[in-house]
Amino acid sequence: MGSRQGRWPVPGRRAGGPVALLLVLVVASGCGAADESTPVAVGPAPSAASAVPVAPQPVSAAPIAAQPTDQFAGQPLIERTEWTDDPDGRRLRVYPSTAGRGDWFAPALDRAWGEVLDRSPDADSPGMYDQFKCHWQWARLVAPAKPSWNLEPWRPAFGYEATVAAGCNPGGPDPAGN
Repeated sequence: MGSRQGRWPVPGRRAGGPVALLLVLVVASGCGAADESTPVAVGPAPSAASAVPVAPQPVSAAPIAAQPTDQFAGQPLIERTEWTDDPDGRRLRVYPSTAGRGDWFAPALDRAWGEVLDRSPDADSPGMYDQFKCHWQWARLVAPAKPSWNLEPWRPAFGYEATVAAGCNPGGPDPAGN
């Protein structure tokens, strides 16, 4: 038998194939590599197709939710307003429309208040917006069929939270029960 110096036969492989490349890389990596933390390629050489750089894709923390829309956009939220003079003082009766009773889209509150002011500009007084907001956000839940929401300019303007705590009637109960 002849001597095979420097050759290690690999059964079933031709010299110079992927296994030979692997062996060369493994031997070379242990023989004087500049830095032991330097990665060493293992396996077949990359093809031209795999050498094409791929741009990183942005990672989203959460899927983007669809933005809510106002299903009552373009419909009046306030049917009408009516000023009355009652024994306890002046009162604005606000009659919400069917759309106004069913529109829970958050920005609709300001649109509805704008409709109130268009019909009754003198409603823009301290505390009236808080009373309206209280009716818009709470009275529709508690008494959805109440014909009108009654806003009184003579009530004190304690702020929205105090208005809600007072059942939309800051400064005391409504003497007329409205």
